[in-house]
Amino acid sequence: MATKIRLQRHGRKGYAYYHIVIADSRAPRDGKFIERIGSYNPNTNPATVDLKFDRALYWVETGAQPTDTVNTILSNEGVLLKKHLLGGVRKGAFDAATAEKKFEAWKADKEKNKEGIKVNAVNAKAAEAKKRLDAEKEANKAKVAELAKKKAETLEAEVAAAAEEVATPEVEATEAPVAE
Repeated sequence: MATKIRLQRHGRKGYAYYHIVIADSRAPRDGKFIERIGSYNPNTNPATVDLKFDRALYWVETGAQPTDTVNTILSNEGVLLKKHLLGGVRKGAFDAATAEKKFEAWKADKEKNKEGIKVNAVNAKAAEAKKRLDAEKEANKAKVAELAKKKAETLEAEVAAAAEEVATPEVEATEAPVAE
């Protein structure tokens, strides 16, 4: 029986998440499976992977073939690296302690990179919010300046009209006696 490590779709339309399962290669995607070894949620940033590491390693060593996406997930989680290091131990290239030390160093570096990505995402989000706020402040300043200009023009027009009104009755007063 050929086994596959594949994704099994769950969730609603447009918001899928997946279970990582061991299944017979002839079984349908969402059909019968042998064992569930984890979950994968691509909707979060970065994608969330919950994996039973020891069971995934067991199945990979047993000969289960991962699909392309699951292969990437297993590689990112370190399952394939651990398999490679254990193969080196079996061949006598180095001992188990060295293999474990190399794996732990890789894992620590991976966690550091993951934290860096999260911090960069938060910083980028904050910078974008600050940029939008500054743009809004500039737009508001432009609106205030335009409104002040209109008020000044209106006030100037009212002052001119009032001055004209004051000047017009005097002219009428002087013309009225002449007309008599």
